[in-house]
Amino acid sequence: MQTRAEAAPQDVRTPMDLTVLLDQGSRGAASQRRTRQGRMWISALMTILACLASTSPAAAGSTDQVHAALLEQLPGLQKDQIRASEVPGLFEVRLDGGSAFVTGDGKYLIRGDLFEVATRKNLSDVRRGEERRAMLNKLDPSQLITFSAATPKHTITVFTDVDCGYCRKLHSQIAEYNALGISVRYAAFPRSGPNTPTWETMEAVWCSQDRNEALTRAKLGEAVVGPQGCATTIVHSDYRLGEQMGVQGTPMIVLEDGGAIGGYMPPEQLIQALEQRFSPQAAAANR
Repeated sequence: MQTRAEAAPQDVRTPMDLTVLLDQGSRGAASQRRTRQGRMWISALMTILACLASTSPAAAGSTDQVHAALLEQLPGLQKDQIRASEVPGLFEVRLDGGSAFVTGDGKYLIRGDLFEVATRKNLSDVRRGEERRAMLNKLDPSQLITFSAATPKHTITVFTDVDCGYCRKLHSQIAEYNALGISVRYAAFPRSGPNTPTWETMEAVWCSQDRNEALTRAKLGEAVVGPQGCATTIVHSDYRLGEQMGVQGTPMIVLEDGGAIGGYMPPEQLIQALEQRFSPQAAAANR
């Protein structure tokens, strides 16, 4: 998976200091740094959970209290971005592309995923999947470029960039994905951001009368010029959706249940993963 350009524009990001902190942490670092941070995180988590265990109900907080406490640092934060987590006294704060856990008084924050020890289930990932699925259900299919399988078994939504090497590799095998019963829906995610050549090319693609043909040409490196006077907002809308889903690079494959695959996956490998994920046995295990 190829990551966004370093100079990604700021106008589509939530202007919050804390989200910058979360974003920086999510992009990855050297393995030694991750190890140190992991040890620090575990230590901090144990300390905070110990404090939570001894916290009185009155100090445990509520979503309203957490919201009020965080507004100074996060002036754009909405109440519906906060919910009580599975851990008493700990609240999850959902931000574009990331999440954090905050104590009821808003004084302490933990960045990272929440796991259920007994089942080893990543509860944060489950939550993100639910949110992605809800976003997909609200998505207007007309703003996507779809390459449909003749006999569809699965549908994937791919955030793509016409200049991304692995996006081009995926698209070069589009007939193979379709032949295996995988319909591919493309959403625009030019990593370079607005007012860049890639963004303008993708606007031209989405403005074209035959979007499928225009997208294929663009991914072959051919010039695509949209009709004069086209002022589509779809690219910006898709890009914003990608930000909300936490897309950090392309291709980003989103599954029907909200699950995500970060990066290219060959057709045969993808169909195996999909068949396994959506098998009756997997469905029963997830109940």
